[in-house]
Amino acid sequence: MNAKKNTKKESETVKGCADDTISNKPPDDKEQEVKTDDTIDELKAKLASKEQEAKDTYDRFLRVSADFENYKKRSERQMDDFKKFANESLIKELLPVVDNLERALITSAANEQSNQTIVEGVDLTIKNILKVFDKFSVKPMESLGKPFDPAFHQAVIHEETDDHPDNTVFKELQKGYLMYDRLLRPAMVAVSKAKTKSDGEKNE
Repeated sequence: MNAKKNTKKESETVKGCADDTISNKPPDDKEQEVKTDDTIDELKAKLASKEQEAKDTYDRFLRVSADFENYKKRSERQMDDFKKFANESLIKELLPVVDNLERALITSAANEQSNQTIVEGVDLTIKNILKVFDKFSVKPMESLGKPFDPAFHQAVIHEETDDHPDNTVFKELQKGYLMYDRLLRPAMVAVSKAKTKSDGEKNE
């Protein structure tokens, strides 16, 4: 009797262990693969996001670097221009002085009674001032015999003539000056104009 009871208990114990073994069975391989795939997709998405973020940051860096280089170049040009033309106002104020000295020299040279010492003194003064101008890259323009250019010449007189080609500077009333390549003052000039033919000349 006791033997039957013990056998029954042992059978129940074995069954219980089997149930526990079944309940603790590892997850199915397919479920494990699905979870692994989900994890890989998440990592790929995060990696792609970080790569895009890095690319955007690098692009911003390149733009900022380019802007900074442009700023440096622009600042250097502005500084160069400032150094070149810092004395522009002073030079402009001196130009009328040179004009008056040149007129005095022309007048004195035409007057035989003028004191030669004064003439030489005025001439020497003009040359010294022009040396200062040259030091700061200020030079008079050559206008005589050149075609009239409104960018560099100020026409004061238009005169009909056959002695010069049409629209040509034949007289310089006041010199024009350049500072480097910038116009400091236009030249005041007389410009030739082709003579208008009369009706008789046209018929010929």
